Amino acid sequence: MTDATSPTASVAGSPFKVRSPAAVIIFSIITFGIYHLYWFYQVGREMKQYNGSGLGPVANLLLGLFISIVLLFTIPNDVKATYETAGKQSDISALTGFWNLIPIVGWIIWVVKVQNRLNALWEEAA
Repeated sequence: MTDATSPTASVAGSPFKVRSPAAVIIFSIITFGIYHLYWFYQVGREMKQYNGSGLGPVANLLLGLFISIVLLFTIPNDVKATYETAGKQSDISALTGFWNLIPIVGWIIWVVKVQNRLNALWEEAA
């Protein structure tokens, strides 16, 4: 049995990772954003693998390196599309990116909202 609170616990029988939003935030800060680039890549890979939607891992990584502000809007939109493909409704969309207008706290809220929605989807997919 896996621990859903561990930063990269695998959902049983699933290639998707349930990540703690707090761990994503802490690792991103400790590594000066390098973990966040890795997170962009993994989220893109998982959504592409789940239903073929989204920009994909390489595009997410390149955008994260050069113009990461774009990902603040596209990733929540991709999560919403992933939910819709699964026949579910999500309360996040591209508009979720506007949380980042609030310095520091907004980014934390954004990460928590996006990662929690992904975690819920990965847990249901298992």
